[in-house]
Amino acid sequence: MFDTFVLGLNLAAWITIVAVICMFLTLIFTKLREDVVFLGVIAVLLISGVLDTEEALGGFSSNSVVVVGVLFAVLAGLTNTGVLQWISRYMLGTPKGYSSAVVRLMAPVALLSSVLSNTTVVALFVNIVKVWSKKLKIAPSKLLIPLSYASCLGGICTLIGTPPNLIISGLYASETGIQMNIFATTIPGLACLVVGILTVLAFQRLLPVRQSVEDSFKETSEYTAELLVPADYKHIGMTVEEAGLMNVDGGSLIEIVRFDREIISPVPGDEYLMGGDRLVFAGQVNKILELKKTHGLVNADHPVFSINEVDKKRKLRLAYVMRDCELIGLRMSETTIEHDHQLSLVAVGRHGERIIQSPRDIEIRMGDSLLLECAPRTKDVAKVRGLQFFHNPDVMAEFGMKTLVSTLIMIGMIVLSSLEIMPLLQSAILAAFAMMVFHCCTPEQAMKAVNWNILMIFAGSVVIGTAIQKTGVAEAFANGLMSLCGQDSPLLVMAVMSLAGTFLTEFISNTAAAAIFYPIVYQAAVSMGVNPMPFLVSLMIAVSCSFATPIGSPTHMLVYGPGGYRFSDFMKIGLFMNLIILAVNLIVVNLLYPI
Repeated sequence: MFDTFVLGLNLAAWITIVAVICMFLTLIFTKLREDVVFLGVIAVLLISGVLDTEEALGGFSSNSVVVVGVLFAVLAGLTNTGVLQWISRYMLGTPKGYSSAVVRLMAPVALLSSVLSNTTVVALFVNIVKVWSKKLKIAPSKLLIPLSYASCLGGICTLIGTPPNLIISGLYASETGIQMNIFATTIPGLACLVVGILTVLAFQRLLPVRQSVEDSFKETSEYTAELLVPADYKHIGMTVEEAGLMNVDGGSLIEIVRFDREIISPVPGDEYLMGGDRLVFAGQVNKILELKKTHGLVNADHPVFSINEVDKKRKLRLAYVMRDCELIGLRMSETTIEHDHQLSLVAVGRHGERIIQSPRDIEIRMGDSLLLECAPRTKDVAKVRGLQFFHNPDVMAEFGMKTLVSTLIMIGMIVLSSLEIMPLLQSAILAAFAMMVFHCCTPEQAMKAVNWNILMIFAGSVVIGTAIQKTGVAEAFANGLMSLCGQDSPLLVMAVMSLAGTFLTEFISNTAAAAIFYPIVYQAAVSMGVNPMPFLVSLMIAVSCSFATPIGSPTHMLVYGPGGYRFSDFMKIGLFMNLIILAVNLIVVNLLYPI
């Protein structure tokens, strides 16, 4: 079946190439979940016979994938004991100027991101930075992009700081039997971090001053209205649907507050009206208030709730629409999200401004900010795929002996691995076990902390890398690259591959880019008879340093909505960052690991 060759490649190789290209296009142009796309590629490679069962499932047992899963449990222990919250609150301080603020922000964020998930670190810091920026009288948009950049640059400083490092080092260990040291990327990573901070300071004028969407969400009474059902209301006993109050001109009914303080939210269409009900509408206030004339409602005895809601039975939470959100392209009125998760959409913000329109009729886009009113039973609102809720800086974990214990466990894991006393996998498993033994987190908390979607992407990346290597695609691309650049130009080959990795990661997962480029880069180094280490280290850094688009990293998307950014804001400074960091990467890596 695979004996027929076209352009030097057999059918298995062409199936692999087509599958990878289709994966690229699907990830870039559709809203399909990344883990589902990767699973589909694995299925194609298995069913077509390109990979056997053992190879197709090999990614799920890969050391690097298991390490990532175990590190989620370690992170749960650090979060639950307040280590991350303590660092985020007490390391920022009160700098005197913008330059000092950037350094005080980027340094600790990079440090945390070198040993923890940079996505988690950014999610923790976003609200804190917004509060901090107001204290310093600096626009949040001037600090949130540096926050995201710092997390990316910090992640490249260790093997456990970012998934591509683990994927590439794991594939290298499987290929050669040589385990990379956990600090293999530290020196070039630190060089890139220092230059990255200096670049942000040098090009700070390119960072925009945008209005944060929270500024338009300060008082929700500006765009919600509360009306009272009088005792002689003619529609008492009818449902809100029958009374024509469910979806009205300019807004929608999001909540009913009964005379006994019972709260009904979201409001089902078959809910009956009672005298004394307070009806909370969201949308265009001027049109909603027309209901007093058209439907016989009267003014309520007090304005509707504000962002600082005094009623502890309900709360307002701000969520941001990530790239993979299931709501993108839909209107809330077209979904059952509100009913399923006991929440109501109160307002929508875009590019730092509230959209003056009935919120449930607004088509939701990537990067939108959603102000949600959560009912008392809402505990799983964060389970809505692609909606990101951030840490509340006013809610601090209690510090104590467990805070110190979890910190020592994390340090112990790093020391055991870096001194090669114990492989990274074993030291991570030991650290996760210790977190549970010393009650830094419960087994249930550890399991809930694991992001299974991410693990599926990691496993799929390993499998795709195996297919590229096995079918000869890697060798063919490596040979073509060397023919283009020259057999005696390894530095040029390295530069081309690093540039391609950086560019590709602007549009797809950096983990996928790492797995796809690894076999090509490794094969090119072997074919030229040179040390593959500088090629792999430069690739690790390149695929994690994409700064020119908000979709270049999950951390960019985390700050996109809160900063009120536009797509072009990242490109203005990001293109300079990409080129400068690429140059530093190549120079320092080649000084440290001579070809």
